[in-house]
Amino acid sequence: MMNKQLVAIAAMAFCAFASSCSKDDNTTNDPNNPASGKATLSMRLTDGPADYDAVYLDIQKVEVTMAGQSPVALTLVRPGIYDLLKFRNGTDTLLGQAVVPSGSIEQIRLVLGSNNTVVVDSVSYPLTTPSGQTSGIKLNLNDSLIAGNAYNIWIDFDAGKSIHQTGNGKYMLKPVIRAYSALTNGRIKGYVLPLTSMATVYAVNGTDTFGAIPATTDGFFMISGLPQANYNVLFDAGVSTLKDTTFLNVPVTFGAETNLGTVTLVP
Repeated sequence: MMNKQLVAIAAMAFCAFASSCSKDDNTTNDPNNPASGKATLSMRLTDGPADYDAVYLDIQKVEVTMAGQSPVALTLVRPGIYDLLKFRNGTDTLLGQAVVPSGSIEQIRLVLGSNNTVVVDSVSYPLTTPSGQTSGIKLNLNDSLIAGNAYNIWIDFDAGKSIHQTGNGKYMLKPVIRAYSALTNGRIKGYVLPLTSMATVYAVNGTDTFGAIPATTDGFFMISGLPQANYNVLFDAGVSTLKDTTFLNVPVTFGAETNLGTVTLVP
C-alpha cells in the first residue's frame, strides 16, 4: 500500500511540474507578455492626395526587419490589389500583422506585383515600375518596439507624387512612401466649404509639405503622420471664384489632433 501511495504522490508531483513547465513555455511564447521578448505589429495602408479616378496597387508582400534580426514577413489580410484613393483623410486599411522580436525597427520592405494601374478620365493605364525596385520598396522608421506591447504602423503612399506621365503618354510608378507610428503621428483635421470649392489643403513646415483633398460629400479632411512642429496650413481653392486662405503657425503635437473646425472659402 505504501508503495502505491508513493507512486501516486510522485505522479502528482510530476504532473504539477509538467503543468508549470507548460505554463512557462506558453508565457514566453505569448507576445502580450514582456517575458516573451516579442511584440505584435500591425501594418496599415493610407494615402495622400492624388487627382486620379483610381490608383490600383498590387501588394504581394510586406516584411519588417528588426535590428540584428532576420526579416519577418507579415501575414497579409489579402495579397493583391488595393485602390489607394479609398484610404484618404484618416481612412486606412489593415495590410497584415506579425509577431516580431522587440527592439529597434531597421527597415520595412514593401513588395509589389506587376498588376499596378492608374485610372485617368475613366481610362485605365498600366503603371510601369523601375527595374531597380524588383527587390521591393524599402522604408526606414526610427521606432522601437517594447516586448509585450502591440503597435500600429502606417504606410503612407503618396499617389500624387508617385505617378509620373512620360513623354509618350505612359505612366511610371516611382513610389514616394513614408512610414509612421502612433508615437510619431501628428494630425490636422477640419472641414472645407463650400463643397464646390475643389480645394486642396497643404500643411507646410520649411521644405516639408503634406497635403489632403477634402471629401466631396462633407468637406472633411485630415492630414496624418505629421512631425511635431508648427505648420502654415494653406487652403488652395480649385476654382477661380474663391480666394485661398492660410492659417499661420498651427501647432502639431505627436499623438494628438489639431482641429481647425470648418473653414469657408469666400469670393
